[in-house]
Formats: sequence, structure tokens, C-alpha cells
Amino acid sequence: MGDAGELIDLLRTFNLEADRFVEVFTRAHGLHRTDLNAVAYIWRAAEEDKPLTPGELARKLRLSPAATTALLDRLTRAGHVERRHDTADRRRVHLEMQPSARALAQAFFTPLGQHLRAAFDEFDDEALDAATRVLIRVNKATAKAADEARSTA
Repeated sequence: MGDAGELIDLLRTFNLEADRFVEVFTRAHGLHRTDLNAVAYIWRAAEEDKPLTPGELARKLRLSPAATTALLDRLTRAGHVERRHDTADRRRVHLEMQPSARALAQAFFTPLGQHLRAAFDEFDDEALDAATRVLIRVNKATAKAADEARSTA
């Protein structure tokens, strides 16, 4: 099989194809890429029953408070997100995903998930476990490179 250089080239190609897929989807739905990323973070937090605050979302997206407010205003106007005050601490605001955002996220992630699952079907559990370990390391290495680039910028 290939070597590390070939794997890096394949990851670069995957990144380009994923970017192209996101671009096609966001244009078709009148969204910014960051809007889709925000919906994904809010969805994941809701699935984990740990609702996000606007500040937490800003940190995840690496946006300023003003940019986060503008993004949340867009998503609120589109009916995708609602800001809810915490019942225990009214000063704290949680982001609640609305049904339209769930439908949007499912429209985005379901077809992609189906194609990826079909691509994985030919591999046994051992190969998928190895791929999982590789991708965990790839994600950590990419996050580290981003952190280093941000600290030197």
C-alpha cells in the first residue's frame, strides 16, 4: 500500500472534496459555511444534552463576540436557532436548535453518512479500527498545527 506521503495527499484531497461538498450545500441553502459549522456544534451539544452558550460557540468557531452575535442573529432570523435563558440562572443563555435546523443538518449529514458507510462496507472491523486510530491522530495533529499557526499569526 501507500506511505505517509500518499496518505497526506489523500487527506488533502479529502479536505478539498469535503470543502466542495460544504460549498455546494451552503450555497443551495443560502448559508455561510460558519452557519453550517455552528448548526453542527449546536446539534452535537443537544445530542449530548449539554446545550451551548453563545460564548462556548464563539470559542469553538474561533469568532469574536460581535461575529458570533451576527451569526446567531442570522440563524435566529432563519428560524434555525433560538436563544433560551437558563431556568436556574437567567443571566445564562443556551442555544436551542429548532426543527428547521435539524432538518437542515439531516439533509446535509444523512446523504454524506450514507456514502461514507457504503465506502466503509468493504472493510472488516480490524481495518476500521486501524482507520479510526489514524483519524484520531490526524485530527489531533491538525488541531495542534492550527493552534501553532494561530499563536504565530
